[in-house]
Amino acid sequence: MAASRIKVFEQILAADASNSAVLFGLAKEYEKIGDDTKLVETLEKYLAAADDEGNAYGMLARAYERMKQPDNARETYQRGVEVATAHGHPGMAEEYRAILQADFSAP
Repeated sequence: MAASRIKVFEQILAADASNSAVLFGLAKEYEKIGDDTKLVETLEKYLAAADDEGNAYGMLARAYERMKQPDNARETYQRGVEVATAHGHPGMAEEYRAILQADFSAP
């Protein structure tokens, strides 16, 4: 089922590569099947094209963590804090701050 949704999203993007809603949907499908490489690639395209309010930064940071890229994860969580705060999502910003403190602060 996920493979068919991925195929549909890819077909839509072939016609309109800048469709940020479709990019985010495709990223969610990659997240569901555990394809972190495709997830990162798709979220980076999405974030370059969209005014995300913070959610995609958390998805991307977690993917970087799973891929053992802590520097990228840290930077992405930090950016997520900034974006979530700017869009009025203090709970999300605080969640990312807590992750940064618990998992990325120096011992």
